[in-house]
Amino acid sequence: MKSIQGRLSLGLVSIVLVVVVVLAQISLWLFEVGLQRYLESGLRNESEGLLTALVRGPDGLQLNEQHVSPAYQRPYSGHYFRIDFAQGHWRSRSLWDLELPAQDGPGLHAHSELGKTGQSLLVLNADYRKFGQKISISVAQDYTPVRASFQRVQQIGLALGGVALLLILILQRMTVRRAFRPLERVREQISQLQQGQRSQLDDAVPQELEPLVAQINHLLAHTEDSLKRSRNALGNLGHALKTPLAVLISLTADSRLDAHPDVRRIFNEQLEQIQQRLSRELNRARLSGDALPGVLFDCATELPGLLSTLRLIHGEHLALRTEVPVDLALPWDREDILELLGNVLDNACKWADSEVCLGIYRDERDFVLLIDDDGPGIPENRHDEVVSRGTRLDEQVAGHGLGLGIVRDIVEAWGGQMQLLVSPLGGLRVRIDLPDPAARG
Repeated sequence: MKSIQGRLSLGLVSIVLVVVVVLAQISLWLFEVGLQRYLESGLRNESEGLLTALVRGPDGLQLNEQHVSPAYQRPYSGHYFRIDFAQGHWRSRSLWDLELPAQDGPGLHAHSELGKTGQSLLVLNADYRKFGQKISISVAQDYTPVRASFQRVQQIGLALGGVALLLILILQRMTVRRAFRPLERVREQISQLQQGQRSQLDDAVPQELEPLVAQINHLLAHTEDSLKRSRNALGNLGHALKTPLAVLISLTADSRLDAHPDVRRIFNEQLEQIQQRLSRELNRARLSGDALPGVLFDCATELPGLLSTLRLIHGEHLALRTEVPVDLALPWDREDILELLGNVLDNACKWADSEVCLGIYRDERDFVLLIDDDGPGIPENRHDEVVSRGTRLDEQVAGHGLGLGIVRDIVEAWGGQMQLLVSPLGGLRVRIDLPDPAARG
């Protein structure tokens, strides 16, 4: 989502920049054209005034200087003219010893330089007929001050445009973020779903997101219902098979099999394997529900009850200690964590002499569970053999058997790792590393 938001913001910024630059250039061009047209009107009036100042004289056309502006008398005043006719030409005294730049055809011409004066002229060429003669009048005005003022206006306009553009970009960024805020809330709620902090998404969302949220909530409800039915069915199957297995096991104790000890031993081994395999496969199938968020395991709430149950089973002589942060919650289904801790703690209590310690802490990405006892432990050279895949733990060391097998299945289902180590208490340490689902996602 953040990538889409970034691309959208970049696209809008690019569009705004292009539009603003184009509009600014067009506006400045139109402003300059309008200014030149305004000045052209003044120059045309000057040209027509000079045409009026032409009168008949004894020697032909004459220029009545009483009708000429004094600005044309001061050298380099910024106002210039040249009148061309058949018998000759007149030019203003303001030109002094310079000539107006030649122009091609009548009309307005800009950006002509007057010698080395540094003046940029705006020149209007106009053709007239008077007294039967063709007369060409060129009137020029120093455009430099006007251009300087225009450039200052242009700079001020660009500065104001830049400020306006920055304001637009900030408002656009705020608008995009506000528009994506409902999606961000949905993303956070999905993360909370994964961590088991909620079971449904809020339906108070914009109209565009309502179908998506409704479909997700419907899928969650359907999955939860299917999972409940599957777990109930698995539980019923387990209970239904336990009774026939118990009957078969009791039949192996029949006195009629005393004469066939090998047959009895084979029956016992096979029935025990069936019972263990059934328990482990039912447990493995039940763990497939991990994809659905459930009630989280709150250590402060759940551990006291679990330890009390273990004390009732194994006696009050055992010291059960915990080293767990007060506010720690494990982001997995409560029932699964109870089964995991119940099996490994029960195994530790069976073999502990006087003390069992449970430690839970979190590192950068994993939750680490340490279960220590002060019992006889397992020889260190057999640790890897005991936890290797495919090895029947219950056949390796009595007491560290089926319980650890169930624990291993749960840990593998969650992508974790279990290790058997030597405990500081002298017995066995079971270390379980479980990756945080939120960090992994």
